[in-house]
Amino acid sequence: IGVMLTTGIFGVAAFYLLNLSWLESSLLGAAVASTDAAAVFFLLRAGEIHLRERVRSTLEVESGTNDPIAIFLTITLVEIIAAHANPEANVLVTNLAIGFVVNMGLGAVIGVLGGLAIVRLVERLNLDHGLLPIFVLTLSLMVFAAAGAVGGSGFLAVYLAGLVAGNSDIRAVTILKRFQDGMSWLAQIIMFLILGLFATPSQFPAIMVPAIMLGLFLIFVARPLAVWLCLIPFRLPRPEVAFVSWVGLRGAVSILLAITPLLGGLANGRLIFNVAFIIVLVSLVVQGWTVGPLARRLGLIVPARLGPLDKVELELPGSAHHELLAYRVAPGSPVARGERIPRWARPSLVLRDGRSMRFQDMGRLAAGDQVYIFVPDRYPRLLDKLFASRAVVDPEDADFFGAFPVDPARSAAELEAAYSPGLSEAEQKLTVAALVTERLGGHAEYADRVMIGPIELIVRDVDDKGRITGLGLSFEPTAPVARVPVFLSAGEIADRVAAFIRNWHKPAQKQASESEPNEQAAPEPVVQKATTES
Repeated sequence: IGVMLTTGIFGVAAFYLLNLSWLESSLLGAAVASTDAAAVFFLLRAGEIHLRERVRSTLEVESGTNDPIAIFLTITLVEIIAAHANPEANVLVTNLAIGFVVNMGLGAVIGVLGGLAIVRLVERLNLDHGLLPIFVLTLSLMVFAAAGAVGGSGFLAVYLAGLVAGNSDIRAVTILKRFQDGMSWLAQIIMFLILGLFATPSQFPAIMVPAIMLGLFLIFVARPLAVWLCLIPFRLPRPEVAFVSWVGLRGAVSILLAITPLLGGLANGRLIFNVAFIIVLVSLVVQGWTVGPLARRLGLIVPARLGPLDKVELELPGSAHHELLAYRVAPGSPVARGERIPRWARPSLVLRDGRSMRFQDMGRLAAGDQVYIFVPDRYPRLLDKLFASRAVVDPEDADFFGAFPVDPARSAAELEAAYSPGLSEAEQKLTVAALVTERLGGHAEYADRVMIGPIELIVRDVDDKGRITGLGLSFEPTAPVARVPVFLSAGEIADRVAAFIRNWHKPAQKQASESEPNEQAAPEPVVQKATTES
């Protein structure tokens, strides 16, 4: 929906600024409607920016799902324009809707089935680890081709296949991730190389001004409006909606989609490509360097739960359902301070000062020791907490986690009695943890914040099932949250409408209450006069 809204809003501006037809304007909008997930998360990693989990998940889902829709719209519009068709608006919308459902539906089905097939084949075939990444890549290309052969979206199919396989218990997952990470970088390098080969800078001055205006329109109007309309039903705070609206960087996907009109032989194909090229540059220049400062300004950066961690994962042959992990004990980590290793983890070897010894003969672990541990494949993340150094921000830091802790199991009615935050009767029957979870839309994450009247509740910790296990309370908002005057959610809109209706009725009620005593007092003299005369 967001891609279609962006395409439509941007297409209107392109129609008036570039004198293109409506179909060509929509084609340009579809080409630049998709965001570049790689650019966004590269900037976050490079700046060591830890976003709130809900914001990060929103960006990941959006970046992964909008590419197939943008590709479908672009290819469909190129085919319509190349065929010199001029369909009526209702016919065009109907055909696009039917084609979209068929394309995405077939792509989704083949993608899920392909992901399950990849997992099954990797487990059944005893291939060498050096051949396994190539084999998985070949299967992915087959999934893409199969979806395209039956009229489905190959891009959506490959994305879902990777999603299914990546979240399954697949063999040699570490090797596969390293290979795919390298391949993704290679693919991006090739895409930008293709961009340079197709670009003709001598043609840019003629369209520079309208292209820059369109780029700014996309950044400040089209995408924010589309994101806000899509996120209205969700109870996302305005700073989070504003950040998602701003970080829609354009990159490699927009470049490839802008090449499609050239390959389709459209008359204005070169113009569309040049404009898209400049829009991508404007997006990277204007938005790229502001991702970190804006996240800090809106209070969306949370402290890392773990400090630096030196860890190596070694894959065991067969299906042992165990992993061999190599940790270097970090200074200040729990094990360096004497914390015991759980019984389900089996330390087998310790390296200290170039010597290898049994764990039982080492005594207390010291900083710099390298420990090899066998652990069940579902527990490695738990060991990270023992071997990582102390986080940069202490869990008791009042700036991030409140002045003092609050028991999540206490009744919310106690908050109402102590601080009068204005809870409803239904909310007072909940626990504090349930109240915070409800205010967050049913899902709480580490460092989430909820303003309730004069107090602010902060999630200090959650367990593996997403249940709140620690809360903090602050009397004043300590996060550097900027007030965003737009991007109201559905709940905020409803509250403002209700407040407007109440304020609108108050003058009428006040006027009625003032006139009522006068109306009642008017007959009294008549009664007295009648009594006197009698």
